[in-house]
Amino acid sequence: MTRTLILMRHAKSSWDDLSLADHQRPLNARGRASATAMGHWLKTLGFVPQEALISDSQRTQETCERLGCDANVILSKSLYLGGADIMMNVLRTSATGDVVLMLGHNPGIAEFAARLVSQAPRHKRFADYPTGATTIMRFDALTWADVTWSSGVVVDFAIPREIMV
Repeated sequence: MTRTLILMRHAKSSWDDLSLADHQRPLNARGRASATAMGHWLKTLGFVPQEALISDSQRTQETCERLGCDANVILSKSLYLGGADIMMNVLRTSATGDVVLMLGHNPGIAEFAARLVSQAPRHKRFADYPTGATTIMRFDALTWADVTWSSGVVVDFAIPREIMV
């Protein structure tokens, strides 16, 4: 059986209100447009998640909403600035759908992406995983608990700037 993971870093956040805690920062105008564009891109490719495992931060929730998918959303406090091992644990224990969106933060999400794939895409921005970066990857796994490091096959990778041209 094939499992598909859409791994996305939140869109660009606002620094306008310095009184807000990092966890509470919303998206800025560019981030809102980027998240909407990434949602259109995913739908055009035919990748619509059944569920979304996302950090409980304001910017990840807003990114998810702007993607425009009707996925079952599961907020996870541990995905807020969680590292690759934490992200893997959340994926293995919480994901149930065949197509799952996971939304998080750097530096954890960049490390998670790099460790999940069998071969990184030839894209100069994959390693630093900028805001809005999205990797679609497939796994030959019966359940998400069966997913292992270096077993993901990259289907596509994009950043908002490239698809908004």
